Amino acid sequence: MDKQRYLQHIGFAGAARPDLTTLQQLHHRHMLSVPFENLSIIYRQGIHLEEQALFSKIVDRNRGGFCYELNKMFALLLQDIGFDVQFISGEIRARDGHFGPAYDHLALRVELEGQFWLVDVGFGDSFLTPLKIAPAEPQPQASGTFHLEREGDYYLLERRNGDRSSHAKTLYRFTVQPRALSEFDGMCHYHSSSPESHFTQRLVCSRPTENGRVTLSDNKLILTEDHQRHETTLHSERQRRDALWRHFAIDLDA
Repeated sequence: MDKQRYLQHIGFAGAARPDLTTLQQLHHRHMLSVPFENLSIIYRQGIHLEEQALFSKIVDRNRGGFCYELNKMFALLLQDIGFDVQFISGEIRARDGHFGPAYDHLALRVELEGQFWLVDVGFGDSFLTPLKIAPAEPQPQASGTFHLEREGDYYLLERRNGDRSSHAKTLYRFTVQPRALSEFDGMCHYHSSSPESHFTQRLVCSRPTENGRVTLSDNKLILTEDHQRHETTLHSERQRRDALWRHFAIDLDA
């Protein structure tokens, strides 16, 4: 992997060292630069998890991906820099309150000086810098205040709009047990091919900005800036591709 090209692509400047400051900056820059998207699934381009295929997609063609792609690629970058990185399994919470199966989500665990950090550049609208894996400690960020609640072997990732008394939305649960990348193959195939997977049902392309977020959801373009939301309906495939180019610099034919 061409580490310097990857770092340049996400706009990281300076020396990349295996320390917390670098990890925070890398995570933040990656979130702002590489969108969470399922375009390869919707447009039947296939999901290819080989290192060179991922590098070509994300760096050469300025694309994004979903968790199995983005967090694998980010893990390879972190390992190249010298971080202690492990793959961990997350289970997404559905609208009915139930959690998905094991390997429903691929996230990362980074260990620094005896402390575990939750690293995840492949979930979408979530935390922008790594979270310390410490139960009940509020961790405020621009995208919300995050908490990790302990429940047996699991940690529940929660986002609140205020203090601990405010309403909490549980995003997913996870354990810190290291997993082999091959263990995620089945769920990656399911999410990229099953008609029951939400990834095959509607298009999404989204990334945070310095003061908001830009999201393309099927035929809706949603721009949020300084907590002001503006929604536009797109009426054709041409308009959708124009929006992908204008707001994400993505050319699906590249």
